Amino acid sequence: MRHCKILAMTLWLLPLSVTAELLQPEIGLGWTNGWASEWRKNVPGLRVSDSKVKVTENLTKVVRRWTWTGTEPLEQVTLAVRYRVEGDAKALKPFVPGILMYGNPSNKGRMDGRVPVFAGESGEFAIFEEHRLPMPFALLEDVTSGTFAALHTLPSPVCGAKCEDLWWSLGVESFKDGSDIVMLSGPVGYNRRRSVVKATQGAALPYDETYITLLPGQVVEKTFWVETGTATKEAFGFEQALDVSLSLFRPYDAERFEKYNGIVETKRRFALSRWVEGPVSNACGFDMYDPQYKWRHLTIGWCGCAATCGYALPVLDFDSSDWDKAQRSLDFLCDVFMDTVQTDGLFRVTFDMKTGKTMGGDPVSCGQGLYSVLKAIRFVERQGRLDASKWRRFAARVADAMAANILRKDWCEPASTGPGFLVAPLVVASEMFGKPDCLAAAQKLAGAFERKYFGYDAVYWGGTLDASCEDKEGAYAAFQGYLELLRNAVASKDAAAERRYARLAQHAMNMMLTYTMVWDATYPPGRLSDHAFKSTGWTVVSAQNQHLDVFGVLTTPEIWRMGEYLGDERLKRLAAVMYRTCFQLTDASGSLGEQIQQTNFAQQGNTSDVRRLRGGYAERWTVFWLTAHFLNAAAQFKEMGVSL
Repeated sequence: MRHCKILAMTLWLLPLSVTAELLQPEIGLGWTNGWASEWRKNVPGLRVSDSKVKVTENLTKVVRRWTWTGTEPLEQVTLAVRYRVEGDAKALKPFVPGILMYGNPSNKGRMDGRVPVFAGESGEFAIFEEHRLPMPFALLEDVTSGTFAALHTLPSPVCGAKCEDLWWSLGVESFKDGSDIVMLSGPVGYNRRRSVVKATQGAALPYDETYITLLPGQVVEKTFWVETGTATKEAFGFEQALDVSLSLFRPYDAERFEKYNGIVETKRRFALSRWVEGPVSNACGFDMYDPQYKWRHLTIGWCGCAATCGYALPVLDFDSSDWDKAQRSLDFLCDVFMDTVQTDGLFRVTFDMKTGKTMGGDPVSCGQGLYSVLKAIRFVERQGRLDASKWRRFAARVADAMAANILRKDWCEPASTGPGFLVAPLVVASEMFGKPDCLAAAQKLAGAFERKYFGYDAVYWGGTLDASCEDKEGAYAAFQGYLELLRNAVASKDAAAERRYARLAQHAMNMMLTYTMVWDATYPPGRLSDHAFKSTGWTVVSAQNQHLDVFGVLTTPEIWRMGEYLGDERLKRLAAVMYRTCFQLTDASGSLGEQIQQTNFAQQGNTSDVRRLRGGYAERWTVFWLTAHFLNAAAQFKEMGVSL
């Protein structure tokens, strides 16, 4: 792809000054019903001062200092920084990366705690621990004028806290005449509940008594940056804030992580340990589950990714036996699922090796599985070493049915971005089989996402596991599809389509990147601390599942390609970090679990004490995608001639 300079990430900002009126100090005293009892502008003996440096015309660094000059401890204190944004609070859309994307509109009105929501109603608030933030900023963007303000912070724990492992918090709060971006020395809450954290998949848990004590002579400092600007169609406010966050934290040092070649070799070795055969005739492939579990499933797409090795192993070309496994495994999958293809193109995605039964089938898994099969066909037919005839028949039947379904006049636009995983394989199928209908279907589906998500009223959501919340996989589904359409537009020299899909791909990629950790959190004593775990480059799952996982590894080749297209070397360097950092915690056998608990959130185990959730991970849950994504991405990099 050629470089398109007009779409490179830029800052379109208003020259607003950071005045004393906009950054009023506020001190909470006492503690009642889970919050500060009273708020004061001044407390005798507590000096508050700001040191400011203008970084750019529209970015100011501030170090706020609180000094307690009293002779006795000042107890039950809450320190606050507020940045006031005036206007219609309902028009001020909040963006807190990984947690609250424009208020999480897909969960509008839902207050059960499953997902944080924010509508801008007077008295509403959404404030979260800093260690929960992949990119530590909170933003308010006026959808009527485009003006926005963002508060970027240097995350840190709080000194003098009553409770263990208390961190500063960041979020937003609404009033009658506007909203505040607010930073507090600990208190949190959301969905009109104070002193609660998003700690489990389905609900919030109490997190009370988050105040501090200031000792005589104690000094507290907090570093933050204030950004102001104006959103445009070329750069929404969250995209400009993302750009600033990358500039502030520079998360580009890949050399502190495991070497790329060693990662690929280890993951290939572990994949081969999942190879299973029989007892059903000709059944073979890569088991979704660890042998410790009773299941024996060959699953195509999503958690199983059994088709991935049919593509990746020949490309990586470690040994001739890998080619044989690719041939046999894809032959079996295409045979066993061929007769399950429905009129809409969906098919069964899981084969139970014990019973011989097939089950499941959804757009996400079918789209991902088809994409792997098509990439395998494209590669091995160039090499001429394997027989892709069965793969071709299967892929053509699926693609034809998917395209016909989407092109129906009575086709209903999807409620979520899950079907977005159909776009990329349909583009490839249109080229491979010479079928214009496949490209037309991909464009129609992409157009539905463009109308729905390129704005403020909806955010990419429901891509995979989290069926009704904003998530990074939903953004990735759109990004992957737009990028294939962009490649096709460049190849066909369609300048208008190129401009359109380049902007859409950039928007979806940027939304996806806001789930990416750009800093290293510190941890209480525990397993992550024992491993000296570095969180930079890992990705938060969703507004519902507030933990880290390695899914971001799969996105790295596309991020790299976008970096090439935009002429942005930062994206290439970030892709290298994202791939290599996620090898951390891998044991000697190559096994890696998931659900990294960088914050007060857990999906399993004892969740009765929210203050003990940080610092663990699910080591034994090793579904095959955790390995397959490394190999899938590595194969794409090799075809691109890239080594990380």
